[in-house]
Amino acid sequence: MRQFDLTPLYRSAIGFDRLASMIDDASRNEQAQNSYPPYNIELISEHAYRITMAVAGFDKSEVSINTEHGMLTVSGSKKADETERQYLHQGIAARGFERKFQLADHVRVTDASMENGLLHVELIQEIPEAMKPRAITIN
Repeated sequence: MRQFDLTPLYRSAIGFDRLASMIDDASRNEQAQNSYPPYNIELISEHAYRITMAVAGFDKSEVSINTEHGMLTVSGSKKADETERQYLHQGIAARGFERKFQLADHVRVTDASMENGLLHVELIQEIPEAMKPRAITIN
């Protein structure tokens, strides 16, 4: 695993104390996560995003979406199927999943929908008025 020296950043940046832990978490998650289910992240407009996940075979009731402390978690668990089946080939995964996304500050989920085996999660970044750039007059 690579180690990053962020000392020069701390000399010139203020308030980025958790940046090192975010980079460490991201590298750890990248190694630990598999590629199931596949997903896309789209930029819809300057402050709007969409995550699209391929969740074929899952019903709306089997998928949950949660946000907590800047982390978006999408998970799915299949209900037990009591039907006994004899597969000649089983290529459709019926296993549960959990996929986590670190959200930037002021990003929130606005909507979620599911159609044709695709789960769409809409996100928007709302920057508070106090955080927007403003001109300071010199007296």
